Amino acid sequence: MKTSSNSSGALHPHGLAPRIGFVSLGCPKATVDSERILTRLRAEGYQLQPTHAEADLVIVNTCGFIDSAVDESLDAIAEALDENGRVIVTGCLGARAELVRERHPEVLAVTGPHALEEVMAAVHAHLPAPHDPFTSLIPPQGVRLTPSHYAYLKISEGCNHRCRFCIIPSLRGDLVSRPIGEILDEAGRLVESGVRELLVVSQDTSAYGLDLGHRPDFWGGRPLRTHITELARTLGELPAWIRLHYVYPYPHVDELIPLMADGVILPYLDMPLQHGSESVLRAMRRPAATEKVLDRLARWRADCPDLVLRSTFIVGFPGETEDDFERLLDFLREARLDRVGCFPYSAVEGAAANELPNPVPEAVKQERLERFMDVQAGISREKLAARVGQRLTVLVDAVEEDAIIARSYGDAPEIDGEVIIEGAWEIDPGDFIEVVITEAGEHDLWAQPVEEDD
Repeated sequence: MKTSSNSSGALHPHGLAPRIGFVSLGCPKATVDSERILTRLRAEGYQLQPTHAEADLVIVNTCGFIDSAVDESLDAIAEALDENGRVIVTGCLGARAELVRERHPEVLAVTGPHALEEVMAAVHAHLPAPHDPFTSLIPPQGVRLTPSHYAYLKISEGCNHRCRFCIIPSLRGDLVSRPIGEILDEAGRLVESGVRELLVVSQDTSAYGLDLGHRPDFWGGRPLRTHITELARTLGELPAWIRLHYVYPYPHVDELIPLMADGVILPYLDMPLQHGSESVLRAMRRPAATEKVLDRLARWRADCPDLVLRSTFIVGFPGETEDDFERLLDFLREARLDRVGCFPYSAVEGAAANELPNPVPEAVKQERLERFMDVQAGISREKLAARVGQRLTVLVDAVEEDAIIARSYGDAPEIDGEVIIEGAWEIDPGDFIEVVITEAGEHDLWAQPVEEDD
């Protein structure tokens, strides 16, 4: 996601404050990092500038997870240098400072991800603050890059897994969980500010608290265990949708399903499964008991019939045979997941998988990706068609001239589908409304509001 800072507006009407441009790239976890940097900049009196050319310097928060993200980040740095000339680089690609400086030696500073203090030190070195830093001026809700009615809530940093395709631990380090009371305080402030949906994110959400031994913390005068189940249950007390992302399939994930069935949190589970062939999963260093996964999915659906499952997969991993790929398709057909993303394996610099034998040719990767998505498209179409006639509560994201764009509990923003309500209605973004589904496509649903006397 690329975001400019123009959503925050000018901070000093007299226009004399130092001006900073900002580019935010990458995943929701990086978006949270950007929001924290922007909040500090605003608290210290810097003016956030929507264009590079009019800024005194530009900060680029980069992504470095796969090759295409690296290229996008390097291009964004080049654009900022061309239009401004004074650039600070941070984020995941910043962890590979030698690559950044090799391509763009003129950058002012490079920091890694989740590096608020380092970024601010670089800003202060090249653009003194308009007044002495006083971080208690930070407003409770801070700067947000999402619409006002939903927000990402990052609960931990880093990851303890060493999946062979992933370089996140080398970029963001091992798991570091936030105190549960701190998270709940932030969640409460967000909801008080008008947020209607909290999207819980981290690199490994179900591992939350593992590094702290799940020790208790006090919040609101009561002890709470630092554990994802306790956190989800307590977040569910807030008047907002709670949606979980990046849930690694630990056994204790079973504890979350009753919370979904009881309406405490949304019956939506984003669990990156990566593959359906046990030999490929072992090569990836991922859980490889696919039959057990299918059994768990069946149990979860029995306990929570409304459950929507999202997952991501990789095709073309080194050593993946045609038989492995067919096993993946069989798994997909049996699992019948609601939402699926798929990516061809990318040989990112530093990934252990690059050393594995039998790399899959690029043409084969693309052909398998197309076959995979064809199978999933049919499943998605059938799943959505079954929604026709249902009544659902949806959250309005945007109001256009001739339609309302909304989402149901089964749709996360930016990655899933939409519920489209055609016509002009007196409804605002952030409103919850009841609708009846009238039509379904491959990704999206169409609906009409339910009349009060229906």
